Amino acid sequence: MTIQIETLEVGQEIGSATIPITRQDLVKYAGASGDFNPIHWNEAFATGVGLPGVIAHGMFTMGAAVQLVSDWIGDPGAVVDYQTRFTKPVIVEDTTAEPGTPGAVVEVRGVLGAVNAEEKTVRVDLTVMYGGQKVLVKAQAVVKLP
Repeated sequence: MTIQIETLEVGQEIGSATIPITRQDLVKYAGASGDFNPIHWNEAFATGVGLPGVIAHGMFTMGAAVQLVSDWIGDPGAVVDYQTRFTKPVIVEDTTAEPGTPGAVVEVRGVLGAVNAEEKTVRVDLTVMYGGQKVLVKAQAVVKLP
């Protein structure tokens, strides 16, 4: 499916997603990213440095959120810019005794914030929530349409 710029307008919702996160996800991400900071997998260490518990990597949260945009456009390479500010950590509870139960759930919603017909680009504004609070602010992805 090819999205036509003429059919898009500011304020249009592109979709929403619920992202379950487990500590296993964080360990896998640590391996892929090389970020083995123990605040992302070790409860005792995380609380020992003053955190409320193990927290998800900021870049993990950012990447998981933009997946909504990639799925909508159908081509991750069409995302030509993506930025955000991190405001709150995503605390991932230990649910290893309950397999399949997420330790955290992040909610993402995408709305078109700008449409540039001349350049064939759109800006998608993402609302990224955890525990009723925004964890990313000014999360914006610019997409180049084919």
